[in-house]
Amino acid sequence: MNNKIQKSWLAIVLITAFGLCTAFASNAENMKKFGDLDVHYMALGATFLTPEVAKAYGIQRSRYNGLVNISVLDNSKKNSPAKTVLISGKAKNLAGQNKSIYFDEVKEGDAIYYLAQVKYRNNETIKFDITITDNGKEHLLTFSQKFYTD
Repeated sequence: MNNKIQKSWLAIVLITAFGLCTAFASNAENMKKFGDLDVHYMALGATFLTPEVAKAYGIQRSRYNGLVNISVLDNSKKNSPAKTVLISGKAKNLAGQNKSIYFDEVKEGDAIYYLAQVKYRNNETIKFDITITDNGKEHLLTFSQKFYTD
C-alpha cells in the first residue's frame, strides 16, 4: 500500500473513531471553542488503527497505547479551514502519576492533525491538559478519557 493511500486510511479511521466515540457519549461533542478557534479532540486505543496505518505514522499499535488526536479549525474564515498552531500537553492518571505526551503535526491535504501517544492500563482514566498556542495566545484544553484494553 503506498504512503498516500495509508494516510487517507488514517483520516478515515480517525473520522470513524471520532464518530464512534461521540455516539457513545450522550449529548457530548468533543469540541471546544476558544474565540476564533474550534478545537476538536479525541483519545482512543491505538488498536483502532490498522497495522498499516499505525506503521505509516509511527504509532505503536498496542492494547496499552492510546492515541490523542487534536485538530484546530479557524472559525473566523469561510468553511473553517484547518489551522497550524503550537501544541503541547501533559497527562496524568487519577493517582497523580504523570504520563509523557508529545505531539506530531500531520498534514493531510487541507487537514492538519496533532497526534500524541499515551500509555495506559486497563480501566484507567487519564486527564489531559493540552496547551494550544495561536499567535502568541495560549488556550488550555482539558479533558479526561477512560481507556480499556481489548
